[in-house]
Amino acid sequence: VRVVESGGALVQPGGSLTLSCVVSGLTFRDAAWTWVRQAPGKDFERVSSISSGSGGQTFYADSVQGRFTISRDNVKNTVYLQMNSLKIEDTAVYYCALGSYKADYNSATKGQGTQVTVSS
Repeated sequence: VRVVESGGALVQPGGSLTLSCVVSGLTFRDAAWTWVRQAPGKDFERVSSISSGSGGQTFYADSVQGRFTISRDNVKNTVYLQMNSLKIEDTAVYYCALGSYKADYNSATKGQGTQVTVSS
């Protein structure tokens, strides 16, 4: 399985970004996906998940509810994370991980991550 995240950047507070996660090596439609993030010196934090198939079920952490939107394109084998009203505390490396909830994302199948920095 190959997972490649992109779209991270330096953005000012209040700005927006869209992260992408392109997946290959498995039947993309059959898998749920989760965006997790890791700030310096902190554990992985589950940000948002989307169910398999059409992605009709989603999860958002309280910290991003109402600001972030997860979606998937089963033709392009891609998961997206639209991030609006970004805050300084959103600064982290964002990863796209296979599956939904996990107790430990350290061993999850995921990519190399993409850096999001929110700073004025």
